[in-house]
Amino acid sequence: MSVSFSKPGLFEPRRIGEMSPATKILLYSVLIGWSLFVIFPIYWLVITSFKTPATVNEGPFFIPFVDFQPSLHAWADLFIYDAADTFRAYFNSIVIAFSATALSVFVGSMAAYSLSRIEFAPNLITILYFVVLLVGAGVAIGVYGSDLWLTLAICVALFFLLARAVGRLYTVRLGNGDILFWIVSQRILAPIVVVVPIYMMFQSVRMLDTHIAIIITYAVVNLPIVVWLMFDFFNSIPRDLEESAQLDGATMIMTFREIVLPLSRTGLAATTLLVMIFSWNEYLFALFISTSKAQTLPILVAAMNAGERGILWWTMSVAIIIMIIPVVALAVVLQKYISKGLLVGAVKG
Repeated sequence: MSVSFSKPGLFEPRRIGEMSPATKILLYSVLIGWSLFVIFPIYWLVITSFKTPATVNEGPFFIPFVDFQPSLHAWADLFIYDAADTFRAYFNSIVIAFSATALSVFVGSMAAYSLSRIEFAPNLITILYFVVLLVGAGVAIGVYGSDLWLTLAICVALFFLLARAVGRLYTVRLGNGDILFWIVSQRILAPIVVVVPIYMMFQSVRMLDTHIAIIITYAVVNLPIVVWLMFDFFNSIPRDLEESAQLDGATMIMTFREIVLPLSRTGLAATTLLVMIFSWNEYLFALFISTSKAQTLPILVAAMNAGERGILWWTMSVAIIIMIIPVVALAVVLQKYISKGLLVGAVKG
């Protein structure tokens, strides 16, 4: 008696744990189609940078040397005729974006770790008293033209002298959740609401059109994102590891540097990349705070868009290509950390 085995069909997997041929075809077709959909705008951007104005206006043309003859005139316009403005804006963007990202991640990660490990209980009336002093300082400076540093010094002195006395009037205290919600809520605020006060503040201290002014602004604006994301990553790390290190004599700073940060590299990489993208593409604050010396690439591209000759798509394509290079390079560098997953430090036992 003979037994025959039928070969697996198109919809049946050949072995356990493997997809069927039909599933593979469908899956790879979807992936290839989506990849083409995502890559095509970049391809169009690249070929547009090598087109002449006549080719752009008479198009569309898709294949170089077949549909059209490539030209380097747009690259020459940006790197030869306008080389000074281009390199200055490019250098400014790199310095400002990377510095703001480093500052924001450095301060935000420590703030997130503090909120994750230390229980704070600030007095509500003391916080309100601080807000009242801050509003009063703003009115004195903005309305009555008081000196910025003198007004701030008076407010700081009043706060430290009277904070304890004021705090005794009301005993309601806030928790870490309230502090975290307040920090995150700052990101909800529309940037257009605060851009004028920020402009007036830097104008009063004569810091307009400086790198440090834009770096501080970008770092503060992106700080809530860092605190929000890193707080969850730090909470996922078991505290037993830190307690063991502290029993061996490690301080809190040493524990944070030697144990917590290495275990949270995935979160730091993802957060750094996100903050870098926000800082690199930011336009509104740079438009108000910078004029010429600290002008960034988004401002330069916008100036091209508002030129007297209309939208120069070929030149804008070159500018956009050089804009995305640092972000893509950073993503490639951080990819090995991001791809390890979001559960670094998780322990099951």
